[in-house]
Amino acid sequence: MDQIIWLWNYMKGKRTLFVCGIILTGITAGIRVINPMLGQRIIDDVVTLGNTDILIPLLTTMMAVQMGRLGLRYLMIILMEKSSTGVMTDIRKEMYKMVQWQDFRFLSRFPTGNLMTRMTQDLEMIRHSAAWISYNIVDAIVLFISTFIFYMFINWQLALCLVAVTPFILYISRRFVLRIRPRFRLLRQKLTDLGTAVTENIDGNRVVKAFAREEHEREHFEKFNSDYRNTSCENALIVAKYHPLLEIASQSLMVIMLAVGGIFLIRDLITPGEYMAFSSLTWALSAPMWMLGPLLADLERFSTAGKMIREVTEAPRGISDISGALELSQRPCGKIEFRDVKLSINGVSILEDINFTAEAGSTIGILGSTGAGKTSIINILERFYEPDWGSILLDGEDIRRYTLSSLRRQIGLAMQDVFLFSESVRGNIAYGNSDLDEESVIKRAVQSDADNFIRSMSDGYETLVGERGVGISGGQRQRIALARALAMKPAILILDDTTSAVDSETEQYIQNELKNLDFPCTKIIIAQRISSFRGADLILVMDKGRIIERGTHLQLISAKGFYHNIWKLQYNAGLEALDCGIQYFEQQGGQ
Repeated sequence: MDQIIWLWNYMKGKRTLFVCGIILTGITAGIRVINPMLGQRIIDDVVTLGNTDILIPLLTTMMAVQMGRLGLRYLMIILMEKSSTGVMTDIRKEMYKMVQWQDFRFLSRFPTGNLMTRMTQDLEMIRHSAAWISYNIVDAIVLFISTFIFYMFINWQLALCLVAVTPFILYISRRFVLRIRPRFRLLRQKLTDLGTAVTENIDGNRVVKAFAREEHEREHFEKFNSDYRNTSCENALIVAKYHPLLEIASQSLMVIMLAVGGIFLIRDLITPGEYMAFSSLTWALSAPMWMLGPLLADLERFSTAGKMIREVTEAPRGISDISGALELSQRPCGKIEFRDVKLSINGVSILEDINFTAEAGSTIGILGSTGAGKTSIINILERFYEPDWGSILLDGEDIRRYTLSSLRRQIGLAMQDVFLFSESVRGNIAYGNSDLDEESVIKRAVQSDADNFIRSMSDGYETLVGERGVGISGGQRQRIALARALAMKPAILILDDTTSAVDSETEQYIQNELKNLDFPCTKIIIAQRISSFRGADLILVMDKGRIIERGTHLQLISAKGFYHNIWKLQYNAGLEALDCGIQYFEQQGGQ
């Protein structure tokens, strides 16, 4: 019942179509008893009594009733399809909207394959339920009731004999529902696991081929595929067990009709026409009973699908605009302050006591081992996560005071794991600013050292790149991503290991271009190579979620701590020159 109420709430604007379709369903079901009533008169009045004057009018009426019923049914199908398709579209929009506005915590709970299954197969089940299950249920109920009422008017004793099997059918149906309900939930989970396995395999296709793990992945897929198949077969066996019982019970009506109806006819308790009317409508009682099993199974599928979809549409939004959030209508200066910031994810501490200030227009370098929390700093600055404690200020104002969209429009982000959309190179560069003209697109590509290789591609800037940039190298993808970030002319530019896949010469070129941008911005550079941010105004060294060292390049080297050790590993050949530089630095008072 909860799922039905939930679906009804989504039918706003389409309820009239749906209700009209249901009413037409009831009308077309009720009309079906008219022709047997007219057939009764043909047998009793025309055949038995020889009153042939009414034969043509009765036949004409029967034809008109049948044509009218078919016409109404055609209209009903149109109404039900339009309303159900509209509801499915609205729910899909809501699901997509919710996914777009959720934070990373939500996305970690629902893998891609899981969400795809919910937005495709589960939604199709909802559409099927709104259009056809509702139609079949109303059709079966109205047909059963109208037929029973008609029977009662003709001969109530025979009518009661025919419906005597109904309690037995209801008992079987109840047992069937209790047995199949958890099985459909299990089947739905197996389908989700299968979808996730397939999606991960496709996304990681390069890794699979690189490690020659095709056979392993095939076995991995086969496990999920077999689980889904076995669960589906077990469900089919349960249905096969109860379905014959329902069919036997429904078909027993024909036996009762032949036996009891024959006795009534022999004893003149009913007329031949009435017997014919009873016989011709026996299916109208047996069909709803026979359909009860499949309908109940579909209802359980609908209930399971509805719960899966509601987990997405009714999920609390992890991060949203606070009441009265302000639009960043003017470009900020770009001063960033982290004050006592702490972050934990799933109970695991990620960041602890993060404090630093990046002056407007300055360059901040962040260094640390894998898992030190470098990218997490960026994630909370972008508000992909909310800190458990502390605050982040932009130009002296808490970033939570600004709307998410206006804040993120002022931040240009280029990451090591680059995602390129399946469109042209030009479209990928101008993704954050669709109004960007051709000259500006080329300018940003030049600044990221991407112009030369783009022009060498088959269609230049109009070349279509494959999903996730398949067809171009990692370094080329990173340079396109950097051009995309620069195209926004952001107040804050974040480079998260953006030059990890490019050579030293290209990296040096990009660094020079970043120093001479035609717009002011605060730069945050995360990298493993010290050369990426050696000239930064402030370098933060992180370990286990904490800032363990901070200062300029020479200050950190003279401290001979973690940063100094990394420098020695990366620049072992120049240690003698380094020692001379440190001595000179110390002589100048460490400034």
